[in-house]
Amino acid sequence: MTKHKKLRHLEYYDLQSTFDNLYERSRNNCTFNNLMDLISSDENIKLAYRNIKRNGGSNTVGTDEQNIADIEIMSSNDYVSLIKNKLAWYKPKPVRRVEIPKPNGKTRPLGIPTIVDRLVQQCILQVLEPICEAKFYDRSNGFRPNRSAENALAQCYRMIQRQHLHYVVDIDIKGFFDNVNHSKLIRQMWALGIRDKKLICIIKEMLKAPIIMPNGEKIYPTKGTPQGGILSPILSNIVLNELDWWIASQWEIFETHTKYETMCGDKLNRGNVYRVLKQTNLKEMFIVRYADDFKIFCRTRNGADRTFVAVKQWLADRLKLEINIEKSKVINLKNSYSEFLGFKLKAVKKGKQYVVKSHMSDKAIKIETQKLKEKICDLQRPKNLLDEKRKLNAYNSMVFGIHNYYKFATHISEDCNRIYYNLIPTIKTRLGNRLKKIGATNNKYINEHYGKSKRLCYLNKFPLCPIGYIKTKAPLYKKRDVCKYTQRGRTIIHENLKFDITVLLMLMRETHTNKSIEFMDNRLSLWSAQFGKCAVTGKFLWIDEIQCHHKIPTSKGGTDRYNNLVILHKDVHTLIHATLPETISIYLNKIKPTKTMLTKINKLRIKAGNTAI
Repeated sequence: MTKHKKLRHLEYYDLQSTFDNLYERSRNNCTFNNLMDLISSDENIKLAYRNIKRNGGSNTVGTDEQNIADIEIMSSNDYVSLIKNKLAWYKPKPVRRVEIPKPNGKTRPLGIPTIVDRLVQQCILQVLEPICEAKFYDRSNGFRPNRSAENALAQCYRMIQRQHLHYVVDIDIKGFFDNVNHSKLIRQMWALGIRDKKLICIIKEMLKAPIIMPNGEKIYPTKGTPQGGILSPILSNIVLNELDWWIASQWEIFETHTKYETMCGDKLNRGNVYRVLKQTNLKEMFIVRYADDFKIFCRTRNGADRTFVAVKQWLADRLKLEINIEKSKVINLKNSYSEFLGFKLKAVKKGKQYVVKSHMSDKAIKIETQKLKEKICDLQRPKNLLDEKRKLNAYNSMVFGIHNYYKFATHISEDCNRIYYNLIPTIKTRLGNRLKKIGATNNKYINEHYGKSKRLCYLNKFPLCPIGYIKTKAPLYKKRDVCKYTQRGRTIIHENLKFDITVLLMLMRETHTNKSIEFMDNRLSLWSAQFGKCAVTGKFLWIDEIQCHHKIPTSKGGTDRYNNLVILHKDVHTLIHATLPETISIYLNKIKPTKTMLTKINKLRIKAGNTAI
């Protein structure tokens, strides 16, 4: 789900201003004692369903063997009542533990709560997020809205190229998610201003929810945040936010007795402060973090060594966390690469300055090569033409994913060509003479990104995208102003909705006891997607004119899914279902459809089981 869609969801349920207010109050260091009223509100509960209903994980069953499909058939009122009752007397059901294989042969534990517990967690997350976003550090990038690995990489590039910090402290926390101290986490939440005691009790219950192991054994955790829980990412950021600000306090925001800062426009310039601090024994350090993966950039080797010892001790004393000594070290970027988020970075001499040289990590190249080989092997013996096309799409999607993620490496072309040459034997062996240079595709994305490549091949006239055809792209340095909880920040992210929100809010507040939560939610999406207009006439609809039509009726197996619904004018809706000649004649005279309109009406009539007019 894109950040733009999630942002619009707040507007659908009239919660944007509410969350903006939470953000602003948090910026002003206010405390929050009555958050449960907002968490358990009808609008927030409906928003939770919208935000997770199409997540891939929503189809995964928990210990109660239920998933999102069991929720979407419920009426809107029944769904809201279910979540409210759960919040009123919260007791989480056991979490199902699964082991996810890792490339190194080990496994990563994943905890899967029940779908109802996930919805409850989503309700809480939506309210906690604006409060925490106001307090999180600028160079924390993981599991945050409008932050990504690209932004973390851009910050690293800036440290190396513009600030000339060529010593980096790499620290690997041993089993971070499994070793978070619950008591410390609760104290950190309290320090952030989250002081609703009922909410804190609910979060405690979530953290201590029993875990059903793959062998059936039930265990009761005393520490850690289960990976797989919707709340776990924000809770992990709360834990490490203290580290971010401690690192910043050692240099970046160090308070001096004399005020050396100057104003540059509306921004604070601390250049004079840093010049003064360089004359002291303070350690110059800057952190860039993505979840529990972080780097600390330093000016000198001595400063980096001292920082390493200090951070190691601080993590042990303050957060009760150990570091992995084997994977933690100080690196001189002029001599060696440092790995971060699947990339490896180095500072190389160019003229009189040092610039970033970055590649895919060796581990990433090995993993992606093996995955692509497996996809090619799948293509060797397809069951039929449709199966071949599906497997080709899977291969191409993997190529797109590799290119979109790793394109920010300065030497990505070399890396992808290395993968390509490693794949050549497999391609020749498995696909042989089936690959042709002649073919065409109407896929706009493929034509735009790979159409000029001489390596673009076709398998039964279906394109096989070349892994080696890619250009580097500079990662985007995220502005501090980019925030979905301020008007200025949202303007930077995307333009406002192109229609009057008033009708949308009226539509949202309508209740139909016999309609599912899936139907009620998709009405909002459709109205927005159609810009409030009838899909047939193209005219803007007022609230009493709106009808949501099932293309295939539920009596004939139709569902409440988005692609089976369409927003129509009530008269058009009546005409589609009309069977009597008199009724058809009356509504044809009322609507006066054009030839194009009539074609659309007839298509909908046929799908509904009626004859064309």
